[in-house]
Amino acid sequence: MLNRIIRFSLLNRVVVLVLAAVITIAGCVVLTRSEIDIFPDLNAPTVVVMTEAPGLAPEEVEKLVTFPVETAMTGSNGVRRTRSASSTGFSVVWVEFDWGTDIYRARQTVAERLATVGESLPPGVGTPVMGPQSSILGEIMIIGLTPDSTSVLDLRNIVDRQISRQLLATPGVAQVSVIGGEEREMQVLLSPEKMKFHGVTLAEVLEALEGSNDNATGSVMYAHGNEYLVKGAVNSASPEEVAALAIPSESGRNLRLGDVATVKFGGSLPRIGTASVKGRESVILTITKQPHTGTIGLTEELDRQVEELRKTLPPDVTVSADIFRQSEFIANSISNLQASLLEGALMVVIVLFFFLMNLRTTLVSLVALPLSIIISVIILRGMGVTINTMSLGGIAIAIGSLVDDAIVDVENVYKRLRENSRLPENERRSVIQVVYDASKEVRKPIFNSSLIIIASFLPLFFLSGMEGRMLIPLGVAFIVALAASTVVALTLTPVLCSYLLGSKKEDAALSKEPKLAAKMKEGYGKSLAWCMKRPALVLSSVGVLFVGSLILFFNLGRSFLPNFNEGSLTINVSTLPGISLEESDRIGRLAEEIILSVPEVNTVARKTGRAELDEHSLGVNVSEIEAPYKLDGRSRREMVAELREKLSVIPGASIEIGQPISHRIDAMLSGTEAQIAIKIFGPDLNRLYSIGQSVREVVNGVDGVVDVNIEQQIERPQIEIIPRREILARYGVAMNRFSEFIDVAMAGKQVSQVYEDGYPAPLTVRFETPADISVDELRQLPVDTREGKVPLGHLADIKSVTGPNTINRENATRRLVVSANVDGRDLRGVVNEISDKVAGEVEMPAGYHINYSGQFESEAAASRTLALTSLLALAIILMLLYGEFRDFRESLVILINMPLAMIGGVVILVLTGGELNIPAIIGFISLLGISTRNGMLLISRYNHLRDEGMGLEERIAVGSADRLTPIVMTALTSALALIPLALRGSEPGNEIQSPLAIVILGGLVSSTALNIFVVPILYRFINRRKKRDFAPRNISQSTNIKPLTDDFTH
Repeated sequence: MLNRIIRFSLLNRVVVLVLAAVITIAGCVVLTRSEIDIFPDLNAPTVVVMTEAPGLAPEEVEKLVTFPVETAMTGSNGVRRTRSASSTGFSVVWVEFDWGTDIYRARQTVAERLATVGESLPPGVGTPVMGPQSSILGEIMIIGLTPDSTSVLDLRNIVDRQISRQLLATPGVAQVSVIGGEEREMQVLLSPEKMKFHGVTLAEVLEALEGSNDNATGSVMYAHGNEYLVKGAVNSASPEEVAALAIPSESGRNLRLGDVATVKFGGSLPRIGTASVKGRESVILTITKQPHTGTIGLTEELDRQVEELRKTLPPDVTVSADIFRQSEFIANSISNLQASLLEGALMVVIVLFFFLMNLRTTLVSLVALPLSIIISVIILRGMGVTINTMSLGGIAIAIGSLVDDAIVDVENVYKRLRENSRLPENERRSVIQVVYDASKEVRKPIFNSSLIIIASFLPLFFLSGMEGRMLIPLGVAFIVALAASTVVALTLTPVLCSYLLGSKKEDAALSKEPKLAAKMKEGYGKSLAWCMKRPALVLSSVGVLFVGSLILFFNLGRSFLPNFNEGSLTINVSTLPGISLEESDRIGRLAEEIILSVPEVNTVARKTGRAELDEHSLGVNVSEIEAPYKLDGRSRREMVAELREKLSVIPGASIEIGQPISHRIDAMLSGTEAQIAIKIFGPDLNRLYSIGQSVREVVNGVDGVVDVNIEQQIERPQIEIIPRREILARYGVAMNRFSEFIDVAMAGKQVSQVYEDGYPAPLTVRFETPADISVDELRQLPVDTREGKVPLGHLADIKSVTGPNTINRENATRRLVVSANVDGRDLRGVVNEISDKVAGEVEMPAGYHINYSGQFESEAAASRTLALTSLLALAIILMLLYGEFRDFRESLVILINMPLAMIGGVVILVLTGGELNIPAIIGFISLLGISTRNGMLLISRYNHLRDEGMGLEERIAVGSADRLTPIVMTALTSALALIPLALRGSEPGNEIQSPLAIVILGGLVSSTALNIFVVPILYRFINRRKKRDFAPRNISQSTNIKPLTDDFTH
């Protein structure tokens, strides 16, 4: 079939050229219309359920809200893990489904289960709401609005009513989360003294307000032949009109609401979050995109929207749109990969020209590169694979291999044309016949070597979880690009050879071999002769190198993925639970000042606490700071070390420094935004915290560990109001009335809504008490009874206690996490040391256990999968080799290139200070196939010369010399094309591809340098053991394809 493809191409040369031109144009069009993103979809199918429970303490939220929601999700089809966080007045439950579950089916499952939960929730608790469908990489933009003279209350009102709604209406936007400022509400602030003076009860006020702002429906009226719509315009947004509301009183007195309360617009209480930009109070909008939406295109549209919205803002408001922009990371990553592609292509051009010393042969070989890439883009688009750093990285890694097939074909055609030109004119064959015979001679090694390289990438497709989502597109892109280059080598390359290398102008160039190739062959001939005389020395030396590389391999550090360089830092500053929002805000401002003192950082934005219905729920004691940076003169690690040292001076604060995307990947894997999560499970929170403190002390003593933090779940100060039930019964106070009093007095109660300019705002009733009210003042609050006003302290015990700050659970079990990051050491080594020390030094009581989670879990699972599936790939490669050569021993000789490649891969990894991470392991597996190409070229040439009747020693010498140029050229093009990726490992977009490229680069160098000596020695060894050097019938004689010149004689 391969011969027929070559034959068809040469018989229809114009058609092939036109098709190539059409494909090129189509590919360019597809490329301009393709969506570009940073990574493939890495998100585990997760549904987030959020429930607001105003006024409830964390343990009450856990018992009354979180537990029913978790229980409803238990047993749902496909659920692999549930996580929850119960904090003051808020519950979040993460329902994680198996990888591969359709997210819409998962959301439908959760929605059906939630339908049964609403009835069991206590009064006053909001309806459980599913978060918008998004992903861990969904946050694409953060916008800060900083006022000068405008109040943050008014600015927040503008944002809520106009800006967030307009941004949310942009196609592709899933959510706009707003934090900072104060939510506007109409407040009815009751004066206990005035209520007591006028004899007004709380129940009378609430009765007057409930339903007071609902419009009355009056149906229609007919008069004078017209139909009039009658409506009761009861609703009012005027504080004065609400204050004029009559309060029904049993005494018959005519009282207005304004007589016992102050009515005004104000910020809702209690405040659950605040924000700032560069230390100035601001309103921050976090924009989350919908899945399968192009980040760059959506960001451009959002920029246009923001420019339009600037015109509607007060002139003193500063808009900061440079806080976090995922599109910049994407643009930098794609730009770096494109630069690596171009530089790799330039390396290929240099190698081709210096070896062939012929512009036309260089051009023919080089055409395969852009055409293969364009074909790959078209195929990937058809397969639904987006253009991202992984798919582009696969093409970048393959860039050297894309011209290998064309090089082998062109070099052989060039050589056969040169031999043909030396024949007498009457014995010369036509150019097309020479091209056909030369292409046919190498078509099987070309095709089979491509199949073998593809087989070596098969282990990638067995990866599951996040690592599979991330790395499979890389393998798909590599395989598609390699397949495209093979097709080009079998079709377009022979056609171009027949046009460009067959002209009379080329005869002079064909008459002599390039000087570089000639000198290289001369030196190689002498070296090979020397090695052939000392086979034991050569093989034993190679064996020592291989054993040494194995020792180094098993002592390499282990990690999951290399560190990213995202150009932005995410810094968490955690203080003790129970701290006020004002004090936490002050500490956050101090942290901002310190961060801005680092020269590389030009702006910061801080979120303290949480936004409404935000799944990234943080207590008021936690600040999350985004700090974009630009490196100048020093490494990221040096900058982070300085920043960590400066932030350590903040008293009572725990610091975690990470990056936006890395943080979210960690959170998806372990539920914690850190590389290592030590999870302690058990029933009692105090006991959990005690064990956690012991674990924390152990972890702090491990070298290479930074940012050690323990979840602050306990020791939050609380004021507990315990009703004296007998006294309540004596005064005739029902428990629901007592609870209502507590709600209104302390938290406030929403009784209705007002509509201001068509926008709703809550109408809330609360007591006019200061936020810093003392316990003694609290005891004096008057409670309505049938005997009049009675102090609260007489009806209830009021005492100061401590309680949990947040209660985290996993799979319905309470959990506390000790988290840490690693700096300067390999992740696996640190985890192993921590595990050993904790097991030896921390005593675990009955009913408690520890689980280690984080990136290393994925690394271990992926390593096991790759190790097992690489055996399958090895078997497939051996099968393909046996199908090619029909000789098991020759197949094993070719496979000897794998340990030869491993030598260089390990050595270069050690020299570059790298770790054995998943991309590096994939690099070693890839070498299984890539390194066999050279051995196949040698053995196939030896066998071809054997079929021509040449003796063993002669065919080894001649065949090795014949294949030296293509072997070195393919190795150099593949290796040198990887150098830009290998050297740019610290730049955005290259982090994952760099370890893979480094391993393949080192492996190619060692396998090529050793292959050209070891394979000839082993080939002679296995053939000397044969009884006779049997030459089977020439394969070319068995083909039924007639000479190509017969089709061109007329």
